[in-house]
Amino acid sequence: MLLDGLTILSFCHFLQGPAAMQYLADMGADVIKIEPPSGAFERHWAGADCARVGGVSALFLCANRNVRSLSLDLKHPEAKDVVFRLLDRRHVLAENYRPGALDRLGLGYEAVRTRKPDIIYASASGFGATGPMSGRPGQDLLIQAMSGLMVANGRGERPAPVGCAAADQHGAALFALGILGAYARWQRTGEGTRVEASLFGAAVDLQMESLVTYSASRMGREVFTRDEHLADWFHEAPYGVYKVRDAYLALSMNDIGRLADALACDPLRALADRNAYHDRDEIVRCIADAVQARDFADLATALDTKAIWYAKVDDYDDLFANPQAQHNETFRDVVVNDETVRLLNHPLRYDGSVPGHRSFPLTQGADTRPVLEEIGFTSAEVNELLRNGVAFAGE
Repeated sequence: MLLDGLTILSFCHFLQGPAAMQYLADMGADVIKIEPPSGAFERHWAGADCARVGGVSALFLCANRNVRSLSLDLKHPEAKDVVFRLLDRRHVLAENYRPGALDRLGLGYEAVRTRKPDIIYASASGFGATGPMSGRPGQDLLIQAMSGLMVANGRGERPAPVGCAAADQHGAALFALGILGAYARWQRTGEGTRVEASLFGAAVDLQMESLVTYSASRMGREVFTRDEHLADWFHEAPYGVYKVRDAYLALSMNDIGRLADALACDPLRALADRNAYHDRDEIVRCIADAVQARDFADLATALDTKAIWYAKVDDYDDLFANPQAQHNETFRDVVVNDETVRLLNHPLRYDGSVPGHRSFPLTQGADTRPVLEEIGFTSAEVNELLRNGVAFAGE
């Protein structure tokens, strides 16, 4: 696999960190997840009233594929020695605790680099390790609020959050990217790297086009106010979503005259020479009136004849049945303790194939014994660590 040989010790929980580790594990990295005796946060919490499959939380299942679990009490005085022995054989320490948490346990960057100078020490936090907000909780909704994303997604009067953990997920991809860049440097020079990622930075980066366009336009806050059909503040009409008789229709960037011809709409044709950005509210209201009583199938035929860019707005059940999603192997059904859950596959293909699902550590510490024995602990020594409450093994 692509990342065979890359070894990572992960102190990651919630979503940003685990999702980054899953991307890397899917590609072949050996990721050991360090969990507290009670298990990682995502084992105990999930949305939709803690949705579970086979007794395992949906949050854990979504972002801990292909990793191994070792459970340690990091506050136990003997635990640090175990961690350092693990790090002696690892390329990367990855963590997404609040800044300073691992320092207090004697596992901060300086302490680890002193023991292993070539370590790739990768941290993901809410706002970064330093600065006036570094100590604040970094959670997706709060980050969306503070990054301007809610205002841009809304329409000037009421901010609208994105309906998924967008900052977490983009943050995970950037975190994995940073680790891969540091690993490429290590392979070339043998040098370690301090990698720092943040949810705040991810939420800002997610809005690259929007923020640069806002700055360049010099239009000010009033630009966010727009007709409800428009998908965002910076595209011209007809870019948005429209109610038709039996569905919702998304219209992308399209020539207004050609769209008018497709809809056989004279009022819209009369607006074809207007500025499609400055007069966008009037144009989209005309489009909305023209399509509201028509069936989607009828519209699709008409739009196809004029090569209009459009799509039907689907829900999750529609997505699961989408023929392109099925062709792309976007989803995979996995059995978890005799129950079945539909999971997302790795989002990329390599040499024509999607990386496979190998395993889940369904209980915390499921791999404690074999991992410790791999780094030289004897069976008797592992038993002693378990008896003393340093390490914990899943049943």
